[in-house]
Amino acid sequence: MADIPQLVTLLEELFILEADFQVDQEKQVTGLALLIASQKDAVFVAEVNNAVIGMCSVQTLISTAEGGTVGIVEDLIVSCAYRKQGVASSLLAEVFNWSESQGLKRLQLLADQNNSFALDFYKKQGWRYTQLICLRAAEYNSL
Repeated sequence: MADIPQLVTLLEELFILEADFQVDQEKQVTGLALLIASQKDAVFVAEVNNAVIGMCSVQTLISTAEGGTVGIVEDLIVSCAYRKQGVASSLLAEVFNWSESQGLKRLQLLADQNNSFALDFYKKQGWRYTQLICLRAAEYNSL
């Protein structure tokens, strides 16, 4: 929980790159607190000298296609000064280790279609495109 302010700063870097998301510190603090407190989800951080330089989260849900729990990888971001040094790969390795230990049957993620740097990174990491596309309800905000 003490890392949340630094995680919010990283999310700001990420959301600037992603057209579908807006920076809203209050929402990001709330979301991170919920993830960290969750008994079924995980947030991974990379640190240098007690400073958070990278993060990645996994949220779980039940898949009828897989007949069990799967994971959605979100918010993989590394601070600009530490990119291309293996930090993101290390975070993903931790995600895979944790996912295996939890018995997750599949991992998937969403990436901004215009973020070619991220898409190239995921391809090099062995991620593949599917036939699915993401849709979002235009009129749904919250209840």
